[in-house]
Amino acid sequence: MFKRLFICVLLLGSLLVLPFLLRPKEEKKAAVSAEADRLVIISAHNKGIRDEYDRAFKKYYREKFGKEVELDFRSPGGTRDIVRYIADRYEAEFRHFYESKSGRWTPAIAAAFSNPRVDKDPKASPEEKNARKMFLNSEVGIGIDLMAGGGTFEMIRQASKGFAVDAKVQERHPEYFKSSSIPAVFGGDRLYDANGLWYGVVLSTFGICCNTDRIEEMKNNAMPETWRDLADPRFFNLLSVADPSKSGSANKCFEILIQQCMAETGDPARGWENGLNLIKRIFGNARSVTESASQVVRDVTMGDAACGMAIDSYALSQAAWVRRMSKKASVRYITPRGGTAVSADPIQLLRGAPNKLVAMRFIDFLLSLEGQKLHCFKTGTPGGPEVYSLNRPAVRRELYDSKYDDMRFEKDYDPYRSGSDFVYRSAWTGKYYGLISRTIKNVILDPSEELQRAWRAIIAAGGPEKVPEAMAAFNALPFTYEEAGKVNGKLRVYPGNSASDIAAMLRTWSDFARKNYLKAAELAAQGR
Repeated sequence: MFKRLFICVLLLGSLLVLPFLLRPKEEKKAAVSAEADRLVIISAHNKGIRDEYDRAFKKYYREKFGKEVELDFRSPGGTRDIVRYIADRYEAEFRHFYESKSGRWTPAIAAAFSNPRVDKDPKASPEEKNARKMFLNSEVGIGIDLMAGGGTFEMIRQASKGFAVDAKVQERHPEYFKSSSIPAVFGGDRLYDANGLWYGVVLSTFGICCNTDRIEEMKNNAMPETWRDLADPRFFNLLSVADPSKSGSANKCFEILIQQCMAETGDPARGWENGLNLIKRIFGNARSVTESASQVVRDVTMGDAACGMAIDSYALSQAAWVRRMSKKASVRYITPRGGTAVSADPIQLLRGAPNKLVAMRFIDFLLSLEGQKLHCFKTGTPGGPEVYSLNRPAVRRELYDSKYDDMRFEKDYDPYRSGSDFVYRSAWTGKYYGLISRTIKNVILDPSEELQRAWRAIIAAGGPEKVPEAMAAFNALPFTYEEAGKVNGKLRVYPGNSASDIAAMLRTWSDFARKNYLKAAELAAQGR
């Protein structure tokens, strides 16, 4: 009895003492966590990139600054979702700031504080100009330090609104920005902002991802070499294409296609028309329309599609994965002849960043040779990633030197070389980037059933050359390039132009396109 009682007391005592025995270790861990610097990043980057960033930057930070750092990644969705989230958060935070300083918040103030046009608009009220000035001079933040990835178009827009601030990398590291390292401009596109409001970290090109097995099964099994090849009737029901209203990278790809058509004709107006009608035929050949550019590559890899329009890093990653799994190169990435532009995928320091110094150090790291190797080297190579091969072309030109050939994820791939035959002209389509996605959505995707019915009928009739009247109806557009500026202006809300007015205009585009596709199908059936 006494023995059993003693054992019970001993067990109870052990339970009471155990927390105290563990306490010093937990307190030490908590102390380390409390002392660690912190960094909050909003990004649509995948797990592989996030994990490799986390591991490499922690090691770099510990060695260079003698401190721990914790990375907090936020991912509310794709790039479009992130942009909306940032805009909503800045409006909420500035409203709180404004009401504490100046009083009543109004719809006019909400529209003005992040509107770059207000700066030089003679019609803007003193109240609106003051709100804009207050925001640009403030440290209003949203609890996030950096936005990573998403393309230069969105970063430029964020910067113009005032959501980004100068990360001052050019002051700290002028050696990074020599033309032999990171050129300011390549192929007509900027690789970093002159005022430091965003910096390209890696390069991207856009091309064609092919499943060589599927193409070899075709009667005409020639590999596509240009964007125009994807519109060939032989690819009917064999393409995977991303929705540009959901994918910013897909929209950039279509903008490049239109620019190539403009350059070929030497006439932007005719090239605009040719480009949009080429896009119609490509969607006419689509077997599937995806919400993300990465899904296109997966569709091609699985053999659900023979070809698709893809970002180089997605396609090259899949090609490498297929080689590892099957020892056979059945996925191939092709840079379209004369139609491959090089653009940067950047990072941006946000206004009011709570951990500004750490954020600037992170950008420094990503642009250093050490950080660049993380992106473009193979796993297991010195300086390369440990677990996930990121397969992202470096922005630093030094890493394309032949001494690194065996370390890079693709020995023979150099975007500075593959994109050298294309010059991007911002004046042609830069201001119409959003208009392009709206046009494709409402003129091509919304009436896609009628478009594909018409394209099928044209192919059955012997192809576009055999039925010119049907093709004329198929190619009809709701507005011309000369009218694009006026149309583009009507896609924003302002007094006298409501969201309902915009929706009504977009419906007229869809109705116009649908009517002409039905007419084209009828004319093709008649052999006209």
